Amino acid sequence: MLSKKYRAAACLLCALTAATVFAGRPDIQQIIQKSVATNQADFKAATDFNWTETDRTAKGSKTSRVTMIEGTPYYRLIALNGKPLSEAQSAQEEKKRQQVTAQRRAETPEQRQARVDKFEKERKRDNAMMDQLTQAFRFTMIGQRRVRGYSVYVLKAAPRPGYKPPSMETQVLTGMQGELWIDKTSFHWVKVTAQVIHPVSIEGFLAEVEPGTRFELENRPVGNGGVWEASHFSMRSNAKVFHLFTRESNDDENYFDYQPVSASADKSLRSSR
Repeated sequence: MLSKKYRAAACLLCALTAATVFAGRPDIQQIIQKSVATNQADFKAATDFNWTETDRTAKGSKTSRVTMIEGTPYYRLIALNGKPLSEAQSAQEEKKRQQVTAQRRAETPEQRQARVDKFEKERKRDNAMMDQLTQAFRFTMIGQRRVRGYSVYVLKAAPRPGYKPPSMETQVLTGMQGELWIDKTSFHWVKVTAQVIHPVSIEGFLAEVEPGTRFELENRPVGNGGVWEASHFSMRSNAKVFHLFTRESNDDENYFDYQPVSASADKSLRSSR
């Protein structure tokens, strides 16, 4: 789901950003500041695109075409375990999409606003995390490399001693470290990795995030407007619930075929004629 994508991706991305930790090194601080501004713009632009997404778990994979319909995303299933749906299944999924489209267009202004507000609330919560996380980490430059054809700065993030998370969502940051790879030309994030290095108790859930929890995100350019969005996200989580039962999960997600919402709508209109 899009909310999961943004929650996970934003938590990961935000956990690896900083603004003022390079006092005395204005060149590095400028890199960080430009990176933060660039990727904030990417985050805001995400809802301007439709895309295709393949989600893989231990149980198999499913591929969906994700379209923004009346302000929020809709996932239309197009393949299971790498195989396209049959004509009958595809027709059924298209019927569902049309029904949802009709339902959303028939909403009252109040109903539509409530639906969009719920979606935007999740995005704003994730984005607000960026501001908080400038206080959560210390960053150091560890080198310069080439990744997928891009020349990048590589920064290492470690928890800042004494950091006090103000919310439940930010508690996990106290036990994480990672690396942020920034494109030297555009200042976009090319690759981000993060892992939990010591157990973190999540207040209010009687749960504990354990070492072994790891995230990895890769971004790439989409369209011609200089925007970058996620191309791959993987997460391996290890958590202890009620401090007794261990739950593990592995997710792997690929995002591709990004198209601007307006262009996608025009394409759909032409194909229906």
